[in-house]
Order: sequence, then C-alpha cells, then structure tokens
Amino acid sequence: MNVIIIILSLLLAVAFIATGWPKAVANSTAQSQAEHLGVPMNGYRVLGFVELAAALGLILGLWWRPIGLIAAGGLVVLMVGATVAHRRVDDPPSAAVPALVLGAAALLDFILIVTR
Repeated sequence: MNVIIIILSLLLAVAFIATGWPKAVANSTAQSQAEHLGVPMNGYRVLGFVELAAALGLILGLWWRPIGLIAAGGLVVLMVGATVAHRRVDDPPSAAVPALVLGAAALLDFILIVTR
C-alpha cells in the first residue's frame, strides 16, 4: 500500500471527524453556521453524520479499496456542495477555502486510490 494514501486518508479522516462531530452533536457553533447557511439544523446534523461516516470509510478503505473510493468520492461531492453553500449566501471567497482544500485533498486521495 502506498504510504501517501495511508497518510492522506488518515489526515482526511481526522479533519472530517473534527468537522463532522460538532455538526452531528449540534453544538452552538454548528447551529450558528447552519443558520447562517440557511440549512435546517436536522439537515446540518445529517451532514455531520455523513462526514463521520466518510471518515470511517477512509480508514476502512485502507483495507478494503471500494469503501475508500466511495468515501473519498463522496467527500469531493460534499465539499463542492459546501463551496456552493458559502457562495450562495455571499460569504467572502476565503470562507470557502477550507471546503476547497479538503475537497482537493479528497480528490487527490480518490485518484491515488484508483491508480494504486
């Protein structure tokens, strides 16, 4: 297994646990963000659980390639949606940078998994 895939998958998993957990438990920061983006809190919680599931998928994908591909691909789609959500509410471009960076990293992980 490629060491780069292992490191990137684990870093992405940690990042999405860190971003998904507050949404899943609906902490006050997540509630404010959901309100700002115009997303119902229940929907925002679902996004948090999706991020947590994808993080688990990235980890399991180190042993079972198809689940890693699904997780990485799903995160790319999710981060495109996050970028669009920030633009839709006229956030400054800098607000979308985390989603763009994580989406690009997930895309790289996907490509590396496909080509290994």
